[in-house]
Amino acid sequence: MKFLIAPDSFKGSLTAKEVAESIYQGLIKVFPTADYQLVPMADGGEGTVQSLIDATHGTKIHCQVHGPLKQGVDAYYGILGDSQTAVIEMAQASGIQYVTDQTHNPLITTTFGTGELILDALNHHVKRIILGIGGSATNDGGAGMAQALGARLLTKNGQPILLGGGNLNQLDHLDISQVDSRIAKTEILIASDVTNPLTGKNGASAVFGPQKGATATMVKQLDANLHHYATIIKRDLGKDLEMLPGAGAAGGLGAGLLAFTNSTMKKGIELVIEYSGLAQKAAGTQFCFTGEGKIDFQTKFGKTPFGVAQTVKKINPAAVVIGIAGGIGNNLSDLYDNQIFDAIFSSPAGAKNLQRAFADSKHDIQQTAENIARLIKTVKQH
Repeated sequence: MKFLIAPDSFKGSLTAKEVAESIYQGLIKVFPTADYQLVPMADGGEGTVQSLIDATHGTKIHCQVHGPLKQGVDAYYGILGDSQTAVIEMAQASGIQYVTDQTHNPLITTTFGTGELILDALNHHVKRIILGIGGSATNDGGAGMAQALGARLLTKNGQPILLGGGNLNQLDHLDISQVDSRIAKTEILIASDVTNPLTGKNGASAVFGPQKGATATMVKQLDANLHHYATIIKRDLGKDLEMLPGAGAAGGLGAGLLAFTNSTMKKGIELVIEYSGLAQKAAGTQFCFTGEGKIDFQTKFGKTPFGVAQTVKKINPAAVVIGIAGGIGNNLSDLYDNQIFDAIFSSPAGAKNLQRAFADSKHDIQQTAENIARLIKTVKQH
């Protein structure tokens, strides 16, 4: 028998690797001689670096960069097992975890540190970078990132503009002659499911600015500044990005990457599936176990378990796909009606508060997997 174990993390309690190992420990009690493939997964957001490192036997690289408030922060990224691909989460450098209710201010926060992570990865001679851009504290259109890479964003007097989205109105022209030459030769795959444009009522400032501390007045200012920024990019670089779906991701970092680097927008789960080698590892599998903290009707909208299930069913329609979740929500019929999932189980044993559920999660997942395995064994015997 062949089992494929490919879950996402259970956020707040276990990494994807820990979930996979817990499922494995439960299954092996019943099927000790089966063939097991453990492939920790993610959807391009938090946990993507660790999942792809684990899935490809890669390496974690630590470095100090500038945080969103220009403070020094300890960040990390991954070099995958192929030694050619880096995977970066922008939140490691420019994430919202580095600001508080007292310090958050999208007028001054910057993506400069994200650019520093990119440069550090280039020093390891990678040919491509997977860049997850969720969880940002910024609204600078990726200007700080571009400045870290060597782009000069200049005022009328030829002086560099200050960092932060609040200063983009001072931008008069762009000079990319000093951008690190390796950037043009490096493929950057932007892992994001956000489809918002850069500006407007559905843009970066209006939709995401308030959760980063923007007042109504700030939102108007930031939106106007990003419009001005997009106008200068179109004039000086010949790239019309303002209304492009995804340009507004991570406070406009999507637009900045598309403007100043060799970038392409991709769905996060699709990138993780490709670079983890999930399809190849799914060949011949009879049972696939996947899951995450919660499975509900939203799972079909690009969530990890749905992407895993689709991939496995495409490779082997006869494979049985089983989901394990910390909690099960409403309206699962779509997941069953499309014949993507064969069964979905909740892992917590008994009623317990969230803190207790987190503490018990390894045991509960292992026990649930064992119980499912015993059912499989019984059915096969009959």
